[in-house]
Amino acid sequence: MQVHLGARGEKPAACALTIGNFDGVHLGHQSMLAQLRQYAQLRQLPTALLTFEPHPREVFARQSPPARLATLRDKLGFLAETGLVDHVFVYRFTRAFSALPAEDFIQRILCDTLHTRYLLIGDDFRFGAKRTGDFAQLAGCPAFETQAMSTISLLGERISSSRIRHALAEGDFAHAQALLGRSYQISGHVMHGKKLGRTLGYPTANVHLPHRRPALNGVFVVEADTPFGTLGGVASLGLNPTVESDDRYKLEVHLFDFNGNLYGTRMAVRFLAKLRDEQKFDSLAALTAQIAADADAARHFLSISQKALA
Repeated sequence: MQVHLGARGEKPAACALTIGNFDGVHLGHQSMLAQLRQYAQLRQLPTALLTFEPHPREVFARQSPPARLATLRDKLGFLAETGLVDHVFVYRFTRAFSALPAEDFIQRILCDTLHTRYLLIGDDFRFGAKRTGDFAQLAGCPAFETQAMSTISLLGERISSSRIRHALAEGDFAHAQALLGRSYQISGHVMHGKKLGRTLGYPTANVHLPHRRPALNGVFVVEADTPFGTLGGVASLGLNPTVESDDRYKLEVHLFDFNGNLYGTRMAVRFLAKLRDEQKFDSLAALTAQIAADADAARHFLSISQKALA
């Protein structure tokens, strides 16, 4: 899979294209990509995906940005794992880009730059300045064939990124996993923090979060893929109100039976179960006691899970 930042890099002479944010690359997205591949093969075309970074709502709603399921890096990784996409074009979404008239988006981006010959999109897709462009306008373009993607459902429920965000916010990881087709995870580099957890007896790996608002918060049972292998642990994802006063979310992971150095390495954290909501404690002693209880509960969950798999 070749990744293009904007119009950079050598592009195919023609392609079968789909467009969207593809946040989370869930089963609905995967079904769409499988259909794109099927139609592309019939036309002997490579498959391509046009996506945007940041999410458009992050540009227009800076004070209340949407919860993100995946970082751009994770999204690209999930797309590569499908084996269904040959080219991904990542366009930077700005207010200037959003002002591009719909007819210019079609001609300049889809035709002149991406050389689209087949386009698969949802029939509710909107684009261009003030979202005036629609499916009918795309279908009327003679340069490429346009087809609408039908809704993908699971057990009578439409699969969507919004539904997955809701399931994660409710702590319903089984539901989120069913819609994603895998356990929910966040990955990032381990950074230096205040090292308060170490002084409390529970050292944590502080995973960098590039987005202002993750899709969940609280205390969780987790598994983490590290350079030292897959390790179980307990994680806090939130504002850490007992010791912090800013509005930046933090992912702090305490790994069981581990004392290695993870600084600078990349870690993928899979969320298995929610233990509790985030709360503010009156003292560090009360916080430490709760961390101990959380760690015991997480160890118990992981022990039961391992026995069930044995």
